[in-house]
Amino acid sequence: MSTELQALERNNTWEMVPLSPGHKPIGCRWVYKIKYHSDGTIERYKARLVAKGYTQVAGIDYQETFSPTAKLTTLRCLLTVAASKNWYIHQLDVHNAFLHGNLQEEVYMTPPPGLRRQGENLVCRLRKSIYGLKQASRNWFSTFTATVKSAGYIQSKADYSLFTKSQGNKFTAILIYVDDILLTEFSRSKKGIFMSQRKYALDILQDTGLTGVKPEKFPMEQNLKLTDEDGELLHDPSRYQRLVGRLIYLTVTRPDIVYSVRTLSQFMNTPRKPHWEAALRVLRYIKGSPGQGLFLPSENNLTLSAFCDSDWGGCRMSRRSVSGYCVFLGSSLISWKSKKQTNVSRLSAEAEYRAMANTCLELTWLRYILKDLKVELDKPAPLFCDNQAALYIVTNPVFHERTKHIEIDCHIVREKFKLG
Repeated sequence: MSTELQALERNNTWEMVPLSPGHKPIGCRWVYKIKYHSDGTIERYKARLVAKGYTQVAGIDYQETFSPTAKLTTLRCLLTVAASKNWYIHQLDVHNAFLHGNLQEEVYMTPPPGLRRQGENLVCRLRKSIYGLKQASRNWFSTFTATVKSAGYIQSKADYSLFTKSQGNKFTAILIYVDDILLTEFSRSKKGIFMSQRKYALDILQDTGLTGVKPEKFPMEQNLKLTDEDGELLHDPSRYQRLVGRLIYLTVTRPDIVYSVRTLSQFMNTPRKPHWEAALRVLRYIKGSPGQGLFLPSENNLTLSAFCDSDWGGCRMSRRSVSGYCVFLGSSLISWKSKKQTNVSRLSAEAEYRAMANTCLELTWLRYILKDLKVELDKPAPLFCDNQAALYIVTNPVFHERTKHIEIDCHIVREKFKLG
């Protein structure tokens, strides 16, 4: 605690002043945390002073709060290019990052324990952001952006968390991401870069008491159709919600469970016994390969290719279809998605075509990211689809009676097809 207070005072985070009329100070509290390395070993014990931002008043204590964060696809794309071109990779942590953001609003905070002096009626007027303030993340990002831009870096328009700088034959890329991604383990060799969440997966198994179960070969039973009405309600839905939330984060390096986790996430509000049993099956599948992850090989091939597919009316509750795609950079899997479509499709070709449209948009965005990383793509990105009717719609500029209602998606795919 004393170390944290000294850091706050050295940073001129506040000044002790009488409270101005018409203002109400927000509270603060100490939060204690054990910080771990990616392999699970303890890095350090930390005490952090946090403002009670939930008591802030919009328009008085803060204005804007939005702050961008790096897309995980951008991270995988950057690592793939780095492995291919043998770039040097360095990972660093900005200590007390939020404390470096300048505060524009007039915000007062009650003194933390250790600063209160008997007989004094003073409060802390915050000069800089502090953890817990609603605008802290935005202020830090604005300060960082201004600093790196002044050093000659260019902010990507495709991902605002990516900054690049070219100087002669030298190229530098900076990607900002939050601490939580450190749960992902990285290892590099001459063959490439390997990403996994082995420690995180084992923690989930241990917390649910499934470390000794027999593994499953597949994450979900074939042709399983879950609904929101089958089976009895769980007595403690929060247990299901926590488990599915952790599984969602595990999909950062486990695309093999994306479809199953997407299915389970539909029932977060009112989970039932069949949903819980399906979630446990996913865990038993993970038990068979907790260290499975992504390998990004060191190869010269940096061409984009994609695969997309869709079922037709697969959701029993809404009869909406589920789209899925995966995008490769060379032989590295960098992007994937499994998502229920927003509209009901009347034809299987329509469902497939909507999947193609979403994949085209992802490929277009990835081309912008790769351009920022100085990767020139001189060939069109092939998109593979297994529906002949959908492919026919792409190559034939005609709107039939049964497909004219998906005109916008048709124009998107046809435009990208013509542009290559």
